[in-house]
Amino acid sequence: MSTPHEAAIRWRWFLLVCLLISGSLTACHKENVSPSAAQLPTVAVRIQTIQPQQHLATEEVVGTVRARLRATVEAKVSGRIEKMLVAPGQKVKTGELLAQLDAREIQARLDQSLALREQLSRETERLRLLVKDRAVSLQEFDATESRHRVAVASVTEAETMLGYTRVTAPFDAVVTRKLADVGDLAAPGKPLMELEDPAALRLEADVPETHIARIQLGDKLPVRVATSVAGLEGIISEIAPAADSSSRTFLVKLDLQPGTNLRSGQFARVAVPVGESSALRVPVGAVLQRGQMELVFVETNRVAQLRLVKTGKRLSGEVELVSGVEAGERVVTEGTAQLRDGQPVEIRP
Repeated sequence: MSTPHEAAIRWRWFLLVCLLISGSLTACHKENVSPSAAQLPTVAVRIQTIQPQQHLATEEVVGTVRARLRATVEAKVSGRIEKMLVAPGQKVKTGELLAQLDAREIQARLDQSLALREQLSRETERLRLLVKDRAVSLQEFDATESRHRVAVASVTEAETMLGYTRVTAPFDAVVTRKLADVGDLAAPGKPLMELEDPAALRLEADVPETHIARIQLGDKLPVRVATSVAGLEGIISEIAPAADSSSRTFLVKLDLQPGTNLRSGQFARVAVPVGESSALRVPVGAVLQRGQMELVFVETNRVAQLRLVKTGKRLSGEVELVSGVEAGERVVTEGTAQLRDGQPVEIRP
């Protein structure tokens, strides 16, 4: 058991340690304190009093970019492919030869028809002279003349079939797929290649039946493609008259303006109107991004106060503020880069 003298000594040491710790904490606190708001310079800013604004509420519907003019090329006659003159990605002009089929069988048929036509032509001319001299009957001459007309038609048919052995481009296009090659058997109904015109594109989207009543032919709707920074616009050119029974959606086609640098098959979204809504909106530049946080400066009594907000949809250079601010507050729209919380501001006109 300690004496009263030893207890007094321990009490003095305890007080000394407490004083040292208290002094250290006070010094650290003084070193870490930031300058007061009164010491910060005044920054000139522009502000905007935010008020609820009515705008058209939309819902994005996914779709696919496709060519307005596309075709699957097939042969009209059967035959082995002798030449395949195109490859995927190649541009072709209207009437350009794409593939050549083996034409020996049809050529032989044409030669037979030509020989028969020449024979019956001479026979018809000979009988025409004999009919004048009444050396042959008129019935015999009519029968020969009919066979001559049949031979002429056979020549025309064979020439047409021979032309079908040359597969040509139906319009200016780009070859997107090649489905056959040299040596393959071409036949009616068997695709050889696919073509499309990349100069005229459209967006095909399946619009839910709940929204179809809000759109009509000729409407202009915003279109968004991930690879395109610029805003796009599509004009509704077709609306399916009946809904798909499995998905309950209507196929809607929107023509896109030329020169968009898009490609067929790309993924896109179209904003379909669903009604009117009210929202607080500010310019996109007024919102600061700090990691995962979105912040704005609100001016109160010539002082900028940092405010944590949540944003919504973006539209025409403005962003919707879902929470964090209220109608009537004054948000700093220009000069936010130099601002700190609590810094005095000067409002520019």
